[in-house]
Amino acid sequence: MNVCVFCGSSTGLDPAYANAARETGRLLATGNHTLVYGGGNIGLMGILADQVLEGGGKVIGVIPDFLMSREVGHSGLSELIVVQSMHERKKRMADLADVFLALPGGWGTLDELAEILTWRQLGLIHQPVGLLNVDMFFTPLIEQMRAMSAKGFLHPSNLGYLAIEDSPSKLLTTLGVVPV
Repeated sequence: MNVCVFCGSSTGLDPAYANAARETGRLLATGNHTLVYGGGNIGLMGILADQVLEGGGKVIGVIPDFLMSREVGHSGLSELIVVQSMHERKKRMADLADVFLALPGGWGTLDELAEILTWRQLGLIHQPVGLLNVDMFFTPLIEQMRAMSAKGFLHPSNLGYLAIEDSPSKLLTTLGVVPV
C-alpha cells in the first residue's frame, strides 16, 4: 500500500512530533508499505523518510525543482520525482497514494490536507484521509472544521471523511494500513 504523508519541514518544539514521525515510519516499514511524501530531508519529513528507509521500506519523494535547488531534497530515497510546481507535486502524490495522512506541520501541511479533503468532498478521490492529532496539535483545526459544519459551510457528512486519532498505531489501524 502507498501511504502519502503530509508533515512539517520543521520538527516543531515538542519532541512528541518527531517521535510520532519515527513511529509512523517504523510502522510503515514493518508493514511493508511505501511512503509517498514531499521529498525533503529536513524536519518531520526527513525523520519519517529516514525511519522507513532504516526499517527496509520503500520511500518515494515528490519535490518541486525549486526546492531541490535549495538542497532540501532527500538524496537517499528509493525514488525521487522532481516536478515543476507545488500543484504538480500534490497531484503526483495523490495519483500515487492509496491512503493519506497528516502529521503536524505548517502552512504546507495545512494546504495539502485542505486540498486533499476538498478533492475527497468533490469526489475527485476516494482514498481514506487521516489526521494524527499528536499532543492535541490539530485540536483547534478540528474545532474549526466542526464550526464550519455547525454554521452551514461544510456538510456534516464531510466531517466523516477525516479519521482522527492521537497515535500512529491507532490512526494507521483506523485507516486500514495496519491490521487490527
